[in-house]
Amino acid sequence: MTAAGAGGGRAQIRRNSLREQIADALRDEMMAGRLPAGRNFTVKEIAEVYGVSATPAREALVDLAAQGLLVSEPHRGFTVPEFGWPDFLEIFEARTLLTDNALRHLGARVERYDWSRLASLRRRADAAARAARAGQLDVLVGCDLRFWQEAAALLCNDRIADYLGWLRVQSWMFAAPHLRGGELAGLCWDRHGELVDRIEARDRVGAHRIVNDYNLFTVELLAGLLGEPLDGVAVLRLLRDPLPPAAPAVAVAPDPVPAAVADGAAPAAVPPAGVGPGRVPMPRFVPPGRFARPSRPGSGEPAAGR
Repeated sequence: MTAAGAGGGRAQIRRNSLREQIADALRDEMMAGRLPAGRNFTVKEIAEVYGVSATPAREALVDLAAQGLLVSEPHRGFTVPEFGWPDFLEIFEARTLLTDNALRHLGARVERYDWSRLASLRRRADAAARAARAGQLDVLVGCDLRFWQEAAALLCNDRIADYLGWLRVQSWMFAAPHLRGGELAGLCWDRHGELVDRIEARDRVGAHRIVNDYNLFTVELLAGLLGEPLDGVAVLRLLRDPLPPAAPAVAVAPDPVPAAVADGAAPAAVPPAGVGPGRVPMPRFVPPGRFARPSRPGSGEPAAGR
């Protein structure tokens, strides 16, 4: 197999937290496209590749399957799932809506952001930009993931940061095989440092514009490589429209109590603005971690992964 095994040298696995180390190494292989869709392997094979016992290898594979990044097949081991263009558009839409919401509040909720992360964010931006300019895909996927994880941790709550990281892993699993083998120097997005400048300046409009440009660049690049149309991708309008200036805070009077409620009747359920069918896509799979057990919305049962 290619997962840090034959031909590429064995990945160095630290003896602390073997389970997480193996899972991270396999995730990076899938993100870079070195473990392609449809690749099947067993617990025994993974244990031999990384020079560990079967227990941490099995735990790592089960963890990745619980996150929807592997498919567990009885009596056959584990298989790398295939993400198609419709899957990518779902991932892309969810990712875009979450980052758009986070950046719309930049500078307005200073107490919720961890500005001590700026130095680390800038280091990660420099590393990701260097890899992008050099066209080093294997380096870029890891640097890019860590950059956006750090940015999400600075700008968002932990649950959103976890979800965005999970979406980005799947984005790379889809994109990397289509990028691998071509000349990438100068092709990949490399404006990570500019985004950090705008975040540090609390420039809400500027940061929002850079991230929107990045998302447009990504989806247009992949659509061009695959010959896929972008007609009907509703979120593109959100990316192309400029962010309006922040409105000054104003006092809002409470809504009047409906007569039926005043008389003791139960109020009708009204969905909050910005969520619900047609607005924010429900994920097919909710990753574990801070979300506790993975589950599919509405099923009431743990998910088996995609």
